[in-house]
Amino acid sequence: MMATFVSIPGDLRARYSRTAEGRAWLSGLPRLIDASLERWELSVDLQPGAEPWNGHGGIVIPVVREGARLVLKIAFPHEEALVEQHALALWGGAGAVRLLDADSASCAMLLERLDADSWLHGAPMHEARDVWGSLVKDLSIEPDERPEWGEFEHIAARAERWSDDLPAEWERLGRPFPRWLLEAALEVCQTRGAVGRRAGKDVLVHCDLHFMNILPHLNGRRTDGKRAYVAIDPQPMIGEAEFAVAPILWNRIRDLSTTAPEIALLERCADFSRAAGLDGETAREWSLVREVENALWYAGKPRHEGELARSLWVASTLAGRRLDGLPAAHDLPEPGPSASS
Repeated sequence: MMATFVSIPGDLRARYSRTAEGRAWLSGLPRLIDASLERWELSVDLQPGAEPWNGHGGIVIPVVREGARLVLKIAFPHEEALVEQHALALWGGAGAVRLLDADSASCAMLLERLDADSWLHGAPMHEARDVWGSLVKDLSIEPDERPEWGEFEHIAARAERWSDDLPAEWERLGRPFPRWLLEAALEVCQTRGAVGRRAGKDVLVHCDLHFMNILPHLNGRRTDGKRAYVAIDPQPMIGEAEFAVAPILWNRIRDLSTTAPEIALLERCADFSRAAGLDGETAREWSLVREVENALWYAGKPRHEGELARSLWVASTLAGRRLDGLPAAHDLPEPGPSASS
């Protein structure tokens, strides 16, 4: 087999060069790419010198097979990547990018190609809200007999685990924010964790459904003439669909009103929930605990002061109580396309 040279994007190389496991994956990535190209009879569709796309956890290479424009995605084998193919298989192209084939051993997937230059991040907020709400409705499928359902963690179970893990991490990190904010998150964990298992409606949840993970089809339009969007990179779990709202709140903060951003954030939570047929109060609660968990992750990492401040601003706003010492909302950093949030 002749080796095909595909340049590895610099930020992906930098991210996975920090650990022995990551360096081993990077060193084997060219072989994984070549094996996938041969397995599925693909040709790389890149201009000379052009780099493929990448996200936080993997590389995405535009390819062609028998005239069809597709992409080859190979992810670092972390927890979320290992279950992505199962969620895409269950959705079957309804609301999410279509999966054509997958190889679990290499964490490789062959997917339909989307318009990577036109993600929803730049759309007017009212349009983004309607697209997002429609996608959540499409993606919120209920469990059935298909075996893929056994691959996902339950959101309520994670909430119950957070009840122990969040206070322990808060103590370990030297109490990086006031106790009242931690208590607000723990109250959600204790109620939604139990209620979610007992009374919540279980659906398949795209847990990272922010604006940059929603792309249009290359040429497809709906009957009303508007572009048809689908979701990518799902980080799937089972549980209440309201868990999906949080990423909409920690992205595009600078689009909020400059005079009353806190009120605007709460209104966004309610508006997006309404567009998706969700309960706004449940969405606020889940978003609060998710941002407290994010804040603890950032507090334990050097050079993430801005991201920590963003998570604390969102979490405290959702808790309905001002947290002193934070930058103004419009001075907070935006997550990037490869952010960990």
